Amino acid sequence: MTHRFELSIIAATMLAAVALGACSPASAHRVASSPTPVAAVEPDTSPSPAPAPSHVFVVVMENRSYEQALAGGYTAQLAAKYGVATNYHGVSHPSLPNYLAMTSGSTWGVTDDGYHALPASGLGQQLTQAGIPWRAYMEGMSRTCFASPYPYALKHNPFPYYGGKCPAEVVPFSSRLPGERRALHHVGRGL
Repeated sequence: MTHRFELSIIAATMLAAVALGACSPASAHRVASSPTPVAAVEPDTSPSPAPAPSHVFVVVMENRSYEQALAGGYTAQLAAKYGVATNYHGVSHPSLPNYLAMTSGSTWGVTDDGYHALPASGLGQQLTQAGIPWRAYMEGMSRTCFASPYPYALKHNPFPYYGGKCPAEVVPFSSRLPGERRALHHVGRGL
């Protein structure tokens, strides 16, 4: 028997016993005592607030299937320990519209990988305005958002599209702080 079925049987048996007891002749001769008022206790159905995470990392592995992305031992360990978006898919092709959608919720009508100056908005600006420190580590970026040669590709860095400038929070992957080096060392290899 399944646990749910067993509970149903127990609940039905108890309900039958109460119903039979209430309908028995002995219950007709009982004198009901006046109930003592008791404060009703309502269960709290609101969710408890979750503690704010100290760090959030979003690792984008473009042109990789779920299986390929988790084939690396370190990425598989990260996913198992922390979490992974199992139903996240590109919304368009080529690359840029997907990065814009990921950081702003919209492709802005962009259908190519060319540069498009968009209004100052997006996730980076929202985090900055809320006083939440953030960084975007760009693999291959050696200078600035707009002046780094291959292998860096501006189309993989959505932040300079919002407002037409490179935010100070967008840095080369190689410029990690000492405490971040250990955490990001394995993530950056071979992406």
